[in-house]
Amino acid sequence: MSAGEPGEVLWQPSVDRARATAMARFLGGVRDSVDPAVTDYDGLWRWSVAKAPGFWSRLWDFVGVVGEKGAVVVEDIDRMPGARWFPEARLNFAENLLRHRGDAVALVGRDEMGRRHVYTRDELRAEVARCQATLVEAGVGVGDRVGAYMPNRAETVIAMLATTGLGAIWSSCSPDFGIQGALDRLGQIEPKVLVAADGHRYGDKNRPALDRVRELRSKLPSVQRVLLVQSLASRPLEEVDVDDVVLWSEAVSGRAAAAPHFEQLPFDHPVYVMYSSGTTGLPKAIVHGAGGTLLQHLKELVLHTDLREGDGFAYFTTCGWMMWNWMASGLAVGARIVLIDGSPFHPRTARLFDLVDDENLSVLGTSAKWIAMAEKRGLRPRDTHRLDALRVILSTGSPLAPEGFDWVYRDVKSDLQLASISGGTDLISCFALGNPMGPVRRGELQTRGLAMNVEVFDDAGHALPPGQKGELVCTLPFPSMPVGFWNDLEGARYRSAYFEHFENTWRHGDWVEVTPHGGMVFHGRSDATLNPGGVRIGTAEIYRVVENFDEVLEAVVLGQDAGDDQRIVLFVRMAEAHALDDTLRDRLRAAIRSQASPHHVPRVIVAVDDVPRTVSGKISEIAVRKVVHGEEVDNREALANPESLEAYRDRPELRRR
Repeated sequence: MSAGEPGEVLWQPSVDRARATAMARFLGGVRDSVDPAVTDYDGLWRWSVAKAPGFWSRLWDFVGVVGEKGAVVVEDIDRMPGARWFPEARLNFAENLLRHRGDAVALVGRDEMGRRHVYTRDELRAEVARCQATLVEAGVGVGDRVGAYMPNRAETVIAMLATTGLGAIWSSCSPDFGIQGALDRLGQIEPKVLVAADGHRYGDKNRPALDRVRELRSKLPSVQRVLLVQSLASRPLEEVDVDDVVLWSEAVSGRAAAAPHFEQLPFDHPVYVMYSSGTTGLPKAIVHGAGGTLLQHLKELVLHTDLREGDGFAYFTTCGWMMWNWMASGLAVGARIVLIDGSPFHPRTARLFDLVDDENLSVLGTSAKWIAMAEKRGLRPRDTHRLDALRVILSTGSPLAPEGFDWVYRDVKSDLQLASISGGTDLISCFALGNPMGPVRRGELQTRGLAMNVEVFDDAGHALPPGQKGELVCTLPFPSMPVGFWNDLEGARYRSAYFEHFENTWRHGDWVEVTPHGGMVFHGRSDATLNPGGVRIGTAEIYRVVENFDEVLEAVVLGQDAGDDQRIVLFVRMAEAHALDDTLRDRLRAAIRSQASPHHVPRVIVAVDDVPRTVSGKISEIAVRKVVHGEEVDNREALANPESLEAYRDRPELRRR
């Protein structure tokens, strides 16, 4: 398959496949019992927006939420923020994730060393009950917080389920964070228990963390107990030397079996505290409610992803990224969740596709960056792997370039749904994602999410027609909007984050366009858009061109202020055995000019050894921009590689001239 045009249809489900989806069944129910005019996805989306209370009530029944729904679906739907969904409902988040029983496999943990930890549905419930007993002994109850400093292991999911089953609040961050980064997050919520691992293995290297756990405990005075998972080395308790520590192997797995407890709580009872990336200050501690998180996740997994009971489902993620929470909700569908610990390229470059075959995965989630790296490393899994069960590949984290679509359909598998999805920690879900009944078009996200009234606004707050770029907004409340921010009692910071720019409207901060056939194209963050000569440009439009060059491993682009104007600066990290020279600069500029526009052409192109990323893997354009302009980055701990910023400071090539 040669590279096609933007918007070209690359895949279309067969009639039988489309009819067999949960989306088709849901649509048919709406058509037959509510509105005969709903005959396709576009009609279903319009109905879901126009009749949002009816949609969410019907979805509750369709996905079989365990709990009491109550008679009222929503109060104050015209207020954003302020709408209250299912105000009479009672439910428990963990009970819904653990509702499937029996000896079918529920959870599989895989690490770089080939170790495989397996839990059946009944074994998972029993281990959750054992963990709950340990938490209760530490005084954990409704509303208390449990913090985690954990890799993507089975114990992390078990501890989350134990916590939320008790009505306590779960918050996790990855051990990729340094001490200050973890304290900036967990320190805000004052956890009663800290769940931590003594380290993890990544890229064939052990990364011990016991010293950091010891320091975290000493700087978190609220912690009453540390529940330690020995991931790297088993050692007696007296050798661990952490205050108030108990070992998972003794305190949890060593207990007798019991039944888990599920506290019945209101729809908006807090279940998770998530954190913004935090590169512009202390991370926002975003509180999410149990009911809204559950209902939104089930909508996206069951309808938009067509995840089914018994499916194998893996998402390559850390425990500090919302995709970990999203993946965990697959348990509520009855899917078999496969946790991937370690590097996606170790011990073999094709590790993720090895897991697709080994674990019979139907749905594989990853990132646009991983897809770009896999292509540059020459992976052709359609020639080396079976991929028999694989129906869906999910991509998020940054816009997926059209060439990434080409690679999947050319070199991975021609008959699958490639769903590029986008949302955020802020809503713990998606604004735009897949449609298993519809076509996949090159370079586009398939659709706006059901009951998500996503529009594109100009700076004055006017809705723009398809094909014009502007701010992504949502003009209708949805159940997974945050309950609020931690310690923001009056809600001022919450309102400021999303609702001050446009009245009664969620402004997300993405620069996007809706296509004429209802898809979406993302052009980067609106706070990182470029403005040379007064023309506003999304950074993704430049990345899409640059990533086609085999000589370039990755890049970061910014607008450098130059008097009253701005000039575009492109930093490139070169692939091995390649160097940046004037010939390559000319080729890059020519390609950007022809494939984007003359406004996109960078005035300066500079080579760097590394590109700064947040711990969740996103390029931090804002941090680079601050350094280039001589400003301090407020929270370097939010970056996985903060040392990389020094390569951007005081560069002679950037002296204004």
